[in-house]
Amino acid sequence: MTLYIKNMVCDRCKMVIADLFKKTGITVKSIELGEIETLDELTPEQLQTIEKRLRTVGFELIDDKRKQIVQKIKTIIIELVQNQSEVLKKINQSAYIAENIGRDYKYLTTLFSEVEGTTIEHFLIIQKIEKVKEFLVYDELSLSQIADMMFYSSVQHLSMQFKKITGLTPSHFKQMKANKRISINQL
Repeated sequence: MTLYIKNMVCDRCKMVIADLFKKTGITVKSIELGEIETLDELTPEQLQTIEKRLRTVGFELIDDKRKQIVQKIKTIIIELVQNQSEVLKKINQSAYIAENIGRDYKYLTTLFSEVEGTTIEHFLIIQKIEKVKEFLVYDELSLSQIADMMFYSSVQHLSMQFKKITGLTPSHFKQMKANKRISINQL
């Protein structure tokens, strides 16, 4: 049985979910960001227990098919930005998303906008800006290096997008140590 879970955005989320299922006595066949496959079908009581336990740790089950597709899109984008930024440069992002979901991109963009109230492109930009914030907080790379790593055409393009999303320039953000990053699942 495959369950779709909202707010799974990192490997630690996967560990928390795996532990939660283990403590509930449910055998997990596989676990990926946004979804978990159990070895057996779950009873309504087990599903209710899982749902309650997931909510206590900031997750929730997604049973609406449209929302499941949107969650898959978000997971693909988060993985691209967080773990495979090199892929961002080499691929057409819309084709990559469509291929991984197995649906036409036009359908996916319409669905995403209807469900989330924003575009896939805007969601991608927000994810990239959060990654830029992470790099700025760590203070190990220059803005030029960050722009290269995140595949912006220039430092100016990165700075303009950063200011549009955050209201701050990257250098001003860097100076404001109190202004920390937003959790991915809160975006």
